[in-house]
Amino acid sequence: MSSPKRASDPPYLVETEAGKTYFWCACGQSKNQPFCDGSHKGTAFTPVSYHATTAKRVFFCGCKQTANQPLCDGSHKKS
Repeated sequence: MSSPKRASDPPYLVETEAGKTYFWCACGQSKNQPFCDGSHKGTAFTPVSYHATTAKRVFFCGCKQTANQPLCDGSHKKS
């Protein structure tokens, strides 16, 4: 697998907790989108960590094409 699987067109809205670290699925194979469940094992993909410094709403990328991993940059509208 050389390119990620598109998990979703729209991004995933997540209410993050201050001080918590989240691991975003970069391969698109996780059954726990948008977070990693280890499905990337055996591929060149690795999860991307996101540390929430404050509690807030965050849009994690679902199409896996963002240039701003792990956050949505609107790439799903272009591809």
